[in-house]
Amino acid sequence: MLANIRDLQPLLWLYGIALLVGVSGHFVVFRILLHLTKRTTVTFDNALVNRCYRPLQWIIIILMVRVVGKLPNVKSQVPEVVEHGIALILIALFGWLLIRMSYVLEDYVTSRFDIGVRDNLKARKIHTQFKVLKRIAIVVVGILAFGTMLMTFDQVRQLGTTILASAGVVGIVVGMAAQRTIATFIAGLQIAITQPIRVEDVVIVENEWGRIEEITLTYVVVKIWDLRRLIVPITYFIESPFQNWTRTSADILGTVFVYTDYAVPVDAIREELHNILKKSEHWDGKVCVLQVTNTSDRTMELRALMSAADASAAWTMRCEVREQLLEFVKREYPQALPRVRAELHQLEDSSDSDGNSRHTGKKCKKD
Repeated sequence: MLANIRDLQPLLWLYGIALLVGVSGHFVVFRILLHLTKRTTVTFDNALVNRCYRPLQWIIIILMVRVVGKLPNVKSQVPEVVEHGIALILIALFGWLLIRMSYVLEDYVTSRFDIGVRDNLKARKIHTQFKVLKRIAIVVVGILAFGTMLMTFDQVRQLGTTILASAGVVGIVVGMAAQRTIATFIAGLQIAITQPIRVEDVVIVENEWGRIEEITLTYVVVKIWDLRRLIVPITYFIESPFQNWTRTSADILGTVFVYTDYAVPVDAIREELHNILKKSEHWDGKVCVLQVTNTSDRTMELRALMSAADASAAWTMRCEVREQLLEFVKREYPQALPRVRAELHQLEDSSDSDGNSRHTGKKCKKD
């Protein structure tokens, strides 16, 4: 036993030196790269260095160990199981590196297209496509890396040949068993390509108003106005109707209904609406309309129509307009508030057969 350990000492020393050289070389190279990236204004190189630092470190270390193991005077001393293990680790590390590269692209897209600006339609479109495609890429890379690792085993390679020979039957069985999963996966691709919804879209789903917070391959998270989260299967947005308030643009029209008496001067209300909107920071200056849209036997319906840059601003602006219009009517035209009218009619005097006069009263008639 001691003799075997002594025989392996030179090999262990070589591996130790390889590890030290790999770690030191990686550290020096990346320090130089970090110093260079700080001088540039481009965010891509910063993301590349930060995201790929750890996987590249291990790849360099394992490559140095593999190079040492391939030396002529060392190769015969390295057990086959060690070489196989190093190969498996390298495959896993390269898969890790590819996954981290997808995050580098995500950082680049996030910095290039900011969804925090007011006119963010294009940014939301690109974010949605990239998030879905990134998840698909991660799944594909993971499957390929795992399959490649399995194919390094001779037994698995022979089994793979047998499976490929009967792929038709297996494909039919798997397809029937995974119909729902496949449909969900295809729905995710449709969402990414056709984009009926995007990240930060304002939607009404299941009678709930909210924003699209996250889109995955299997479900969509809708952030409701009261901070609840509605989890909806992604197939819902392919199979069921829903409202998307920001499909083509974020701007939206808001409405306010006010019910008044017939005595109110409509022109004065219209002028006051315009004054209110001019003072509001939520109005975008495009639409300001007040119309009589309906009448009943007691009131008439006034509809104020106004435009805003997005749904949140429209909601706040509608509340402001509703409050201030009601206050204006109460202050300036209190007689124009909805009311119930009554008319009083004098009853005619009448006498009985004895010439005595009957009681005279009044009759009340309501509108």
